Amino acid sequence: MKSHTTEGRKLLLHAEKSLGHFSYLDIAVEMAYGHHEWWNGKGYPQGIAEHNIPLCARIMAVADVFDAIVSQRCYKGSMTIDEAYAIIEKEKGTHFDPIVVSAFLKARDRISEALREFEEPLIEDKSTIKK
Repeated sequence: MKSHTTEGRKLLLHAEKSLGHFSYLDIAVEMAYGHHEWWNGKGYPQGIAEHNIPLCARIMAVADVFDAIVSQRCYKGSMTIDEAYAIIEKEKGTHFDPIVVSAFLKARDRISEALREFEEPLIEDKSTIKK
């Protein structure tokens, strides 16, 4: 699991070699590689901290964790939006950049609205799934 940051970076760098340089790929590489770094330096793959973590990766870290909390997976159920916000707020200054978390919390109404707009209905009866 921990190798997905370095493998994602490798894939994006390979894409850049094939496609040529585009500035959005620079950002994508930073996001893929750094989104599991922690504000306090206890993350991976580099163990860097605070402003040494690219801003795009600090933003992605909050978005990634929020999505993981509120989304149902085959190995876990989803938690409520309120639980997700509480977890992220609790991790402010340790896992997450405090300024990014503050901005995220200020956008709560818009984020919640987007979640409702794009929410996928749960499939109760799996016999209706086409194979």
